[in-house]
Amino acid sequence: MEYLELMKYVDHTLLKPYATWEEIRVLCDEAINYQTASVCIPPTYVKRVHDTYQHKLNICTVVGFPLGYSTTEAKVAECVQALNDGADEIDMVINISDVKNKDYKKVEDEIRTIKETVGEHILKVIVETCYLTNDEKIEMCHAVTKASADYIKTSTGFGTGGATMEDVQLFKKYIGQNVRIKASGGIRTLNDMEAFINAGCSRIGTSSAIKLINNA
Repeated sequence: MEYLELMKYVDHTLLKPYATWEEIRVLCDEAINYQTASVCIPPTYVKRVHDTYQHKLNICTVVGFPLGYSTTEAKVAECVQALNDGADEIDMVINISDVKNKDYKKVEDEIRTIKETVGEHILKVIVETCYLTNDEKIEMCHAVTKASADYIKTSTGFGTGGATMEDVQLFKKYIGQNVRIKASGGIRTLNDMEAFINAGCSRIGTSSAIKLINNA
């Protein structure tokens, strides 16, 4: 796959807690120049990016990030604020404690509520696979599908592990036909990016893609 073709799959990401405006601006300029799928940025920068770049960028931000255990009401409020500020896509983190308590219906209901809040905007659901058993991952595939989310996403990048090919294959087996896959976390080579895309991922979350292309 051509390098620039890879960029169409990339959510060009900068979510570190000490990100400066200058770093965010560079990220956005790169995303425009390389035509990435989106920029994935902290909520605090969404309005500034939207006002600065208008409609030149597809803006993604995060909700309940990175731990997921805020209340549904808090996540809804975050979504409303992000959309009002100009976000186009939302990446939400599930309540992992609810998964561990086997309260899968509660997780499903929360995802459904968030999807109803974002409406036609894209919702990606981060299930943080590094903390889940295979049975729990399967339950999350069902929850994401039943709640009509657009994507299931492997990781925040802040957990103990990132995307694996095994998890992508498991997702493919158990998600519904309308759910897509985003691999994120620990993807640091062009070969990894291409392998995940070939395995069926529609999005790749990484902060390294453009640096890798320039080095190549």
